[in-house]
Formats: sequence, structure tokens, C-alpha cells
Amino acid sequence: MTDAARPSSALPTTPDPVPDPASAPVPVPVPDLVPLGPAPRPADGADLAARIRAALAAELGGRVVGLERAAITAELDGADVASADIDLTGVVVRLDAPQAAGGAAGPGAPRWQPDVVRREPATLRRVRVDAHRLVVVDLPVDVTAELEGLRFDWVEGADGRIGAQPVEPSGAHPVSGHARVSVDKDGLVATARGILAVVLLQQGVTLTALDVDLVSAGPRAATVRIDAAVKKGVFLSARVQATASVSVSADMVLAVRDVQLASGNPLVAALLGTVRGRVEAATSKDIDLGAQLPEGVRLADVRLDVGQELTLSARLA
Repeated sequence: MTDAARPSSALPTTPDPVPDPASAPVPVPVPDLVPLGPAPRPADGADLAARIRAALAAELGGRVVGLERAAITAELDGADVASADIDLTGVVVRLDAPQAAGGAAGPGAPRWQPDVVRREPATLRRVRVDAHRLVVVDLPVDVTAELEGLRFDWVEGADGRIGAQPVEPSGAHPVSGHARVSVDKDGLVATARGILAVVLLQQGVTLTALDVDLVSAGPRAATVRIDAAVKKGVFLSARVQATASVSVSADMVLAVRDVQLASGNPLVAALLGTVRGRVEAATSKDIDLGAQLPEGVRLADVRLDVGQELTLSARLA
């Protein structure tokens, strides 16, 4: 019997190569569909504005208050959305509120995943979001953001509903714009104190005091100092201090340096010593902010202003 006639199991074989994880393609996440009511797609700007308001209410469930006061306007040009303006001033978003009754989806609900029967490409040419101010988890936040050139598909499902699915920007179809977010520094510290107290309490640790100080060290740099007092049980109480410097370079690389952890309590100081190496290892790796973005989104500038308010602003090329 010749080799060609032998059963395949008798032929010499070589083991399959082991895949190299570094060379494996990185899966691109498929953006979620945003349901916008019954098909066909919105007929005019007023129709689209009403559907956007309903979509926001369904997404946030009972966690949003005052959405009826939001000013939402839109202008259509064929399949494209020429402009959309959303003013959320006075809206309150909470994380501890119960889900609304009446069928609102709310966070964590199953996403709309229809059998798609029709797609139509479109562009959101300009969208602007304002909030002067929006309250999120008891923290007033001032927001201004404007983006241009956002591509998406109108998607019609077999269930008779229409929705929009974002299309990731690319080098041929970039997105431009700017954003600015500002919060009161004292309010931010108070919110952080409340969240941290809850987290520590789950570990049996009581946070009795927290002071955070941020000092500007330039347009894209700041130093951070944290002084916290904690208590566990009857016998252990201590103060913990942490300092660090944070900066963003001209080529949009985020760096955290000079991290220091200390405590006057010998036991707590020893515990901090056990995690110091891990903290140093984590902060020694800079983060290229531009590399974290899709191909068609290029970060041109980031600015951090520290005063009575903490203001973060960014501009896309």
C-alpha cells in the first residue's frame, strides 16, 4: 500500500502550532443598539427628540429625576442627524434609587438584540450636551461637550422596532470635538468620603475622617495628598497618609509618580509596607491615553485646572 492509499491516521503528523496570544487578533466589541421606538425611523427632529428622551428614561430607570425638564432638540437631514442638542441642567441621577415601575429597562436589564431586517448608514454631524448643573450621586457636575462626525446605522428589527447602532470612528472617518467637566473640590471630597466609608465598612473598617488636597502643578499636572483616619474594632485606630503626583505629557501619556504611603501606627505601617511594591509596580506603567482610543479618535490636548473647582477639559484633533 502506498502512502497515498494509507488511512490518514497512518500518515506522520506534526503537532498544531500553539497560538501566540500576542499575535491573536483583539476582538472589537460590538456597540450596543439604542432602541428608539417603533419603526420606521423618526420622521422629523421633534419625533427624534421625543425618542431620545424616552431612551434616556428607559436606560436610567428610576435613577433619574427631572428628565422631563431637560431641553432636547434635533434636526434631521434625510437619514442623517444634522444636529442634536441635549441640555440636562437640573437633572438628578442617583445610584441607590429603585428601578422605575411601568417597564423601564434600567441599568443591567437585557439589551435589545433584534433580528435585523434592515440597516441604513447615517451620520450624527454634531451633538452637544450641556448641564449647568447635573447632580450625580449628590455631586453637582458642570458639563459641556460637543462632538462632530459620529457615524451610526439605523437598525430595523423583525420585532417592528427601530434603533441606532454606533459605528466605530476610523482614520477615514475621524471624530472631532471638545469636552469640559467641572466639579466643586469640596463636594468631590465629600462624595469620595461617603463612597469610601461604605466600601471600608464592608471590610469591618470605619472611616472616621478623610481629607484630600489637590494642588495644581501646571496645566496638565497636580499633586494629591490624602489623610485618612480609620478604626477597626475597639483597639485599632490609625491615620494613613498618601501622596502622589499626576501628570499628562504633551503626547498624552498619563503618569503617576512619587506615590508614598505612611502611618504613625506601627501595625498599619507594616501592612502598608506589604502593598507598597504592588503600588509601585502599578504606577510605574504609564498610560498612553491616545492609544486607548479608537483609530478615528485622536486626543489633541488635556488640561486639569485645580482651584475651588476641579476642571478637566479635553480636545479631540
